[in-house]
Amino acid sequence: MSVLRPVEPRREAPGRPGIAPTWTSSAKDIVGCALGPSRVWFTMGYGIVNEVYYPRVDLPQIRDLGFIVADGEGFWVEVKRLGNYTLRLVEPGVPAVEVRHRHERFELHLRVTPDPIRDVLLVELCLDGDAALRPYVLLAPHLGDSGWNNEAAVMELGGRRVLTAEQGPFGLALAAVDERQQDAFGEASAGHVGVSDGWQDFDRHGAMRWQHSVAGPGNVALTGALPRFAVLGLGFGSTAQAAATLAVSSLQGPFERHLARQRDDWRAWHGKVRGQGMGGLLEPASIEAHVGLSAMVLRTLRDQTYPGTMVASLSVPWGNTRDDLAGYHLVWPRDLVACSTALLALGAVDEARDSLRYLIATQAADGYWAQNQWLGGTPHWTGIQLDET
Repeated sequence: MSVLRPVEPRREAPGRPGIAPTWTSSAKDIVGCALGPSRVWFTMGYGIVNEVYYPRVDLPQIRDLGFIVADGEGFWVEVKRLGNYTLRLVEPGVPAVEVRHRHERFELHLRVTPDPIRDVLLVELCLDGDAALRPYVLLAPHLGDSGWNNEAAVMELGGRRVLTAEQGPFGLALAAVDERQQDAFGEASAGHVGVSDGWQDFDRHGAMRWQHSVAGPGNVALTGALPRFAVLGLGFGSTAQAAATLAVSSLQGPFERHLARQRDDWRAWHGKVRGQGMGGLLEPASIEAHVGLSAMVLRTLRDQTYPGTMVASLSVPWGNTRDDLAGYHLVWPRDLVACSTALLALGAVDEARDSLRYLIATQAADGYWAQNQWLGGTPHWTGIQLDET
């Protein structure tokens, strides 16, 4: 039986619980999801993965997943701080992304897509340039919508090294394979943010020197060394074991196969709704790509557990300065009506009807809706917003 096992020897990271956690900036490059059974929503900002939501669109589970490029001899760069990158969709209207980070010594190419049938986000990386350089992944778990009380560990599953975290009823696991689909992780470490995390390691030593196996409970982070080409699978589940099983399962298939299914599913959805809507009759060809992008974003904001719900945004306002339980990933009835009307105009009739049913179910007897609410209908802000009354 293949079960998660702690790596030996056990080395506990110092500095518990770490500094106060924050989210990332609400300035996003892109948001996306799959249309299949996958219950993962991802965001990107500054050219890296930001908050990832699971199993509902109102529950972020990580702060970010980024990269350091280093030579092990003192030179190191955190790629999100370069500010020199390009990002594009692999195809208009399809939320799968290609990113290129540029530095005078290297280029780091990333491709990101959800696995359409598993609760896994996939990231393919390729480092070109100076042969002395190597990539390292940095992962900041924020399980259960909070950076506190997370526990991180470097584990093994069937001989593969896996970076894991758990908090309450949630678990995540990050696995990696090389171009031969073999375990790709080299050195790995768990740490407390601001004290013993991977970024602090590079800042102090100019290289990865720490290999702590466990950290937490607290604000934790995980770091792993990678080859110059790798595919990462970030899995989510009710436990780290469940998440690791999903992540490793996803990595048994080629990245291109998952990407092709993501393309096919979204092409089919766009074709269906545009065939039913007014868009093809009204829009000039010059704005067709913008309409497709808007449709993609609107569809991404919808939840699967509560059909008809749409959050206002997959972001936390001023998130890089706070650890609020809620951000804009809540239902504002006002915004839900506006977005559902837009979907209706595009031809997404079924989605708009589901939103109407949800609004009926959450309306008070006097016709009032909460200012905003969690997907299940529990009010969050209880003030009266005049443009919703």
